[in-house]
Amino acid sequence: MKGKVAYITGGTKGIGLGVAEALLDRGMRVAFSGRSQDSVSERAQELEGRHSGRVLGLASNVVNAEDEIKAVQQIKDKWGQLDVVLANAGIGHFAPIDEMKNEDWKNVIDTNLHGVFHTLKASVDELKSSKGYFMTLASLAGTNFFENGAAYNASKFGVVGFTQAVMLDLRKYGIKTTTIMPGSVATHFNGHVPNPDDAWKIQPEDLGLMVAQLLEMDHRTLPSKVEVRPTQPPSAR
Repeated sequence: MKGKVAYITGGTKGIGLGVAEALLDRGMRVAFSGRSQDSVSERAQELEGRHSGRVLGLASNVVNAEDEIKAVQQIKDKWGQLDVVLANAGIGHFAPIDEMKNEDWKNVIDTNLHGVFHTLKASVDELKSSKGYFMTLASLAGTNFFENGAAYNASKFGVVGFTQAVMLDLRKYGIKTTTIMPGSVATHFNGHVPNPDDAWKIQPEDLGLMVAQLLEMDHRTLPSKVEVRPTQPPSAR
């Protein structure tokens, strides 16, 4: 892993940041993106302090294909290669379908599903060159539907199906493809503020370790779909 280059969308906090830190700790060079230049710059400065010369923060909204094309080009210009891509950026709007606003539906689908497509399209040629690894961050909501979850479920069901089809498309180029499907994670998702009551949840660093372990696995073996959930949620106690 040392010296290889990863690109993580939605990497300024939560799962994306947890993965970025795990890969940096293992000697990789990591580019990450977020929609806000201020938050990207702040996080890049923090990470650069511990991992000098191996961090690149990029302002990119995955909804815009042009943003992702530009981001990948910046990575190529800086480091000349791209080995790992994690399409992690995502949002959630939750409401009964009769109350769901058109703009909220569109925002979820555009970010969570179209955004994954844009990230892969921008990076696929580089992954072909490096025989790299493409990962998506889906959710257990990609196989388990729930009340008020029409938009989120639709987006994550779509990501799971997309990633599994892409795996079949890309393996002939030597590219590995995995979708990771977590349950409850202690992040800022949907306005939540992580707190001590989240101790039972999956932590971002847990998923960082998981991604690192996937990258360390022998190339002949591919966990193409990984479900991960809290060991003991409150309902199991």
